Amino acid sequence: MAFVSPLEPTSDRSPLAAARLRRRLTLEDAAKQAKLTPEEVTWLETGRLYRFPSSESATLALLLYSTSLAIERREARELAGLPVPPRPLDRNPVRRIATLAAVLAVVVAIGAAFTVMPGEASEHSETERAAQPNLPPPWKVAVDVLNGSGNIGYTRRVADRVTALAYTVRSVRRADRFDYPETAVYFEPGGAAIAERLADQLGVTVKPLPGGKNPRRLVVVVGPERAVSSGLD
Repeated sequence: MAFVSPLEPTSDRSPLAAARLRRRLTLEDAAKQAKLTPEEVTWLETGRLYRFPSSESATLALLLYSTSLAIERREARELAGLPVPPRPLDRNPVRRIATLAAVLAVVVAIGAAFTVMPGEASEHSETERAAQPNLPPPWKVAVDVLNGSGNIGYTRRVADRVTALAYTVRSVRRADRFDYPETAVYFEPGGAAIAERLADQLGVTVKPLPGGKNPRRLVVVVGPERAVSSGLD
């Protein structure tokens, strides 16, 4: 198994924080304007969506925050690093559905800006995933992240990365023991392909669960945090 690298922030400012600062709003002012708590705004700006009670509440908070900042489609695409239309988009409410899709892309960009993968994925993983068009999208895959080494801080950072990859993280909790030697993605019968996709993205191994009936449920058991050599930094 590839060494697992520390998941430390790689940027001082997230796309949502940049949008807030463009409007000269403090964290507290933005939270008050969106009728959210400053802590919830911090979770949104740092991509820690699993901190919310559910994926639905996280999505609603994101919608409230982006709406309160009046982020239109053009700005959302710019923040997400996507091509920007040559002329400004009008403010027709019918366009809001497309705007929400672009804002969700910002969430993915936030995760990429604030986390680093637990390991370097194989060079051919993208090609392999492109050859599997029938796989369900990540947000339709439920993932439980378990602390298998006793390091809850590292476990939460791995959960942040899984969330940033658009998977639905259902829970972050302790495993049955703390002596797992490595991080691995476990799958129920029928879920090998989606497990391999997530394992490629995280740079870890894949293992089967002894039972279960949900092929769209994965379990990531997080082992000890490992340093990588300077050549892979």
